Amino acid sequence: MAEFLSAMLSNIELIIERLDWMNLVDLILVTLIFFVILLLLRGTQAIVLLRGILLIIVLLSLLTTLEVLPAFSWLVRSTLPALLLAIPVIFAPEIRRTLERLGRAGTMLPSGITTSDIQEAITAVVSATARLSDRHHGALIVLRRSDGLDEYIKTGVTLNARVTPELLLQIFYPNTPLHDGAVILTGARLVAASCVLPLSASGVLGHSPDRQMGLRHRAALGISEVTDAVAVIVSEETGYISIVHAGRMIRRLDSERLENILRAFYRPYEKQKGLIGFLRRLFTRSPQVAREEK
Repeated sequence: MAEFLSAMLSNIELIIERLDWMNLVDLILVTLIFFVILLLLRGTQAIVLLRGILLIIVLLSLLTTLEVLPAFSWLVRSTLPALLLAIPVIFAPEIRRTLERLGRAGTMLPSGITTSDIQEAITAVVSATARLSDRHHGALIVLRRSDGLDEYIKTGVTLNARVTPELLLQIFYPNTPLHDGAVILTGARLVAASCVLPLSASGVLGHSPDRQMGLRHRAALGISEVTDAVAVIVSEETGYISIVHAGRMIRRLDSERLENILRAFYRPYEKQKGLIGFLRRLFTRSPQVAREEK
């Protein structure tokens, strides 16, 4: 072991002696690439898998340097390339989501949607969810951002009506024809009701201590995992209001907090343009949203 540590220190000294400005720039670029990847994957199941794989690779690399284990070293050298090739397969969903996030960061709101339309929709949603919560009427409302939702709109009943609190209350009144499923809003237009959304398979709800979350919450998480839409849920059992975006859920909201969070989600589209706006949409979340998630 002493010889191993001595050899390692000698190698480190050799690397430092050969280090020049170009090598330093090279190291900084590689570090930035890994930093960006980790930043994009933070808060996902992929970061746990990545941590485990890196730990295994480090341990195997250390063990293969021991000359007293020639058979083990040969086995690791033979199987390590196959493990590296398997990484893209293991992380396929996360790689897809990361590329989608890069694409979304450069997009703005759909054409024809104005800031006043967004404010009108937010006001209607906040007013309706407060009253639905008081009455314990379940609801699932999806607000479109930049991603198209046409494939989910086609599963429901087309309304294409101006959104109002009264319209939302009528749709989600128990046992009415449209109360099952989700409503989808594009700006201030309620495009469709009784829409079918994909269910989340991430297992987030399985770790929650609150077992009252059912299909509405799974559907809200599901649509947030495959698009950049924002989903608002009212629990039929508890009356709790929740909001979901990018696979993250904030629960037990009141009207004021819900309105602040919804406005925070759309604020980057209103104020941030150009390269600065692209970077902010890619890497940051609104401070209001970050505080609510803690």
